[in-house]
Amino acid sequence: MNFTLRFFSLSPRYLPVAALLAVLLGLSFATRIVLWMHGGTQVPVTLTNLLEIFAIGFAFDLAAAAYFMVPMTLYLAVIPDRLACWRPHSWFFGLLFGATCYVLALVSLSEWVFWDEFGTRFNFIAVDYLVYTHEVLGNIWESYPVGLLLGLLLIPALLASWLTRRAVARGLAAPSSWQQRLRGGLILLVLPLLVFRFVSTDQKDLSENTQVNELSGNGIYAFFAANWNNELDYERFYATLPHGTAFAQVCGLLAEHPGVKVCSDSPKTLIRHVASNPPVRKLNVVLVSVESLGSEFIGALGNTERITPELDGLADKSLFFTHVYATGNRTVRGLEALSLSIPPTPGQSILKRPKNEELFSLGAVLEDEGYDTKWIYGGYSYFDNMGYFFANNDYQVVDRSALGKEEIHYENIWGVADEDLFTLSLREADKSAADGRPFFLHIMTTSNHRPYTYPEGRIDIPSGSGRAGAVKYTDYAIGRFLREARAKPWFDDTLFVITADHGASARGTTDIPVERYRIPLWFYSPKHVKPQHFDRLASQIDIPTTILGLLGVDYDSKFFGYDLLRLDPAQDRAFVSTYQTLGYIRNGWLVTLGPKRAVKVRRIEADAPPLSPTDETKLREEAISLYEVAAQEFRSGLYHETPDRLPPRKEDSAHSDRHVN
Repeated sequence: MNFTLRFFSLSPRYLPVAALLAVLLGLSFATRIVLWMHGGTQVPVTLTNLLEIFAIGFAFDLAAAAYFMVPMTLYLAVIPDRLACWRPHSWFFGLLFGATCYVLALVSLSEWVFWDEFGTRFNFIAVDYLVYTHEVLGNIWESYPVGLLLGLLLIPALLASWLTRRAVARGLAAPSSWQQRLRGGLILLVLPLLVFRFVSTDQKDLSENTQVNELSGNGIYAFFAANWNNELDYERFYATLPHGTAFAQVCGLLAEHPGVKVCSDSPKTLIRHVASNPPVRKLNVVLVSVESLGSEFIGALGNTERITPELDGLADKSLFFTHVYATGNRTVRGLEALSLSIPPTPGQSILKRPKNEELFSLGAVLEDEGYDTKWIYGGYSYFDNMGYFFANNDYQVVDRSALGKEEIHYENIWGVADEDLFTLSLREADKSAADGRPFFLHIMTTSNHRPYTYPEGRIDIPSGSGRAGAVKYTDYAIGRFLREARAKPWFDDTLFVITADHGASARGTTDIPVERYRIPLWFYSPKHVKPQHFDRLASQIDIPTTILGLLGVDYDSKFFGYDLLRLDPAQDRAFVSTYQTLGYIRNGWLVTLGPKRAVKVRRIEADAPPLSPTDETKLREEAISLYEVAAQEFRSGLYHETPDRLPPRKEDSAHSDRHVN
């Protein structure tokens, strides 16, 4: 700090930079306090936590400041003395300084909004949201009193400008030679280069409590770090095994039931034959992925608020899965699991990545079986690149643009009310049935999303009053949809699959709060599926393969998912993840893989059997193998639709009409 004071006394031209530094540090400190006080934050007040949050936090605030000061430093370095002290310029600079303070205050408010939704500092989700400003800003406008909040931000901006006015004025008025300005500017501009070289966002992650680590960070720094690191190369950042070893282990793990299994070793691709037991049943399939429907909302899974009467009634009429885990905490991650049956890979979901066309998908398998395959969404499908992904992976995309104004009872920034989405879905099903073709509809809802608004008069909870009302409205819409479907001639030969894209919140005190990833799953077809409860561990990526198993489809597969109804209980496992932490659940234990090749193992069930050193090594290697091979299969282009390297089999001639071509 003494060096800083001495520097600014020798180079007074840069006193406005020091003033802005003080504003940024002050607002960052205040933001850290407010986020700690948020109702969803679970951080005990201890000396260790205080030191980490505020000491490390101060260091990251300085790192953010090193980048944030660059524009002002460059400006002050080039402006000559006679212009710097010119009165109109002083007024202009003061206005610019005040606007910058306002922007910093707005960033602090934005951090609170983001924390309120996700329980973290800015991450790559915030970077993504800049692309979709219409939906995101619309959501904020509908969820918060934006006009009032923007007006209130003038208070800290004006206060900061007034408190720093003398330092700013002195800096502009101080005489300086171009040599002094150049020397001072170069010193300040070296700082962000040093930060870039020696500081990384994971240096704050010293605590077992994730929210302590998040509070220790800085939102501005985290935002730009996320922009830089929104895709993570698995082999560069994560623990690996020799690829042949990993591949062989995955091939063994995917042999979940007796039958022909083939993995091609050159190149190493997971093509294998999945032989069906039941006869092929060309049942229609309606897969409903419900926005944010965590298991904690379901009465049949323990909720006591009675907000899901329709789904609770369905639990005893369905094949009801009680321990399914979503692969991630974003819609695109859930859609990836439900369409591609692949473990999550670090960074962006595959839906957002380049070269995500013509992949091996559930839509591709069913299209080759003669199905009309459609993805139906209540919003505009360009959001999160969803429409592009599904249109290029054997689905016909149908979104809110297919509805006329007279067909929409209610809409908010995310999409039409779920009842209107289901009306559209029934219409699309009728079209396929009229053409004499079986259909596969993957329907993605939106109503259970902030601002939690829906048509009035449907349920006994007012629109916009919170998550419970949105869940109950979605439950109402699903019940209405099923009642209307029962009147259709195609109902008896239709399999309805209802699940969630992800849970409602992934807040927690550990790297991955596992229970927040638990989601419900119903398989409902009164004529074809016997009601029962399935209480074993399952993963979201197992849903596509279990659907194909119930249909009796014979196919050549690259999927990582299991057919749960033919699976040995000893092979139960699940995948969970954040954008950079990858989790593997098995036998009551969780393995987490993180950057810098970090591998951790912890018990998540009190009655989980203890692990011997050999068992722990085996568990670690399973997790590493599955994630390593999944990342490699996608990155190398081997997860594409056409399995053209599968060796010939004797039974090909008998089943050639049902294989993927």
